[in-house]
Amino acid sequence: MGTKIGTAGRRRRPRMADRSDKFELYEEAVHDARAELRFIRRAFKAVRGRPPLTFREDFSGPGSAACEWVRTESRGRAVAVDIEQEVLDWGLSNRVARLRPEARRRIQLMNANALTVRTKPVDVIAALNFSYWVFKTRSMLLRYFRNAWRGLGRDGLLVLDAFGGYEAGREMQEVTRCRGFTYVWEQACFRPVTGDIECHIHFRFPDGSRIDKAFVYKWRLWTLPELQELLAEAGFSRVTVFWEGDDGEGGGNGEFAPETLGDADATWIAYLVAEK
Repeated sequence: MGTKIGTAGRRRRPRMADRSDKFELYEEAVHDARAELRFIRRAFKAVRGRPPLTFREDFSGPGSAACEWVRTESRGRAVAVDIEQEVLDWGLSNRVARLRPEARRRIQLMNANALTVRTKPVDVIAALNFSYWVFKTRSMLLRYFRNAWRGLGRDGLLVLDAFGGYEAGREMQEVTRCRGFTYVWEQACFRPVTGDIECHIHFRFPDGSRIDKAFVYKWRLWTLPELQELLAEAGFSRVTVFWEGDDGEGGGNGEFAPETLGDADATWIAYLVAEK
């Protein structure tokens, strides 16, 4: 039998999902290190009257915030701490390697557990993108907060973020179109008795291909009162909640201000700034 013309030896073109890097997709869709550091620096200067110079990024992933810290502050030093060596290796190749040689000398990526890591005291420790919610019991989270307290200088700050609202425990998907792909945030499972929540990140592409469960998070949905009480028990002298403003269309505007009560929103995002 003859071979059909046009099919012989033709390789199947790789689909967009096969050619995509899930870490790059995450950075573009989810992680805005510049906005995070803008908030951190403003909050620190407002409280301490000086700019912060030293920074530790716990649960850092590839260390993008730590890289941005040394890139934008010529005197700044940063440490990125993560328990997964694979993602740190990616950060070394794709983030640290892009820094100027002088900046690379001021950053360190550490493969360590945030519960037990020891570093030189820093001005700011940040645990963002709700990463510390991996600690599901009061005792474990208190242990982490106490270790963070020890890792700060005498006037240091611990900066956390949190989300909530009456839809926070809803099992749902939220779809966001990005440049060249679609980002899907799925709240796949919530258990009210324990507070356990499982969330997934998926990526979809115009050619119909997809990366399902690119990232899976198994957290406890902590409340702001619980977090403030635990931070106080860990030794922090004051905790301020910064609430995101409204964009007028039911969403957040990216601007955060101190708040003592908050609003009964369907969803909200807040920062907690804990002072040593």
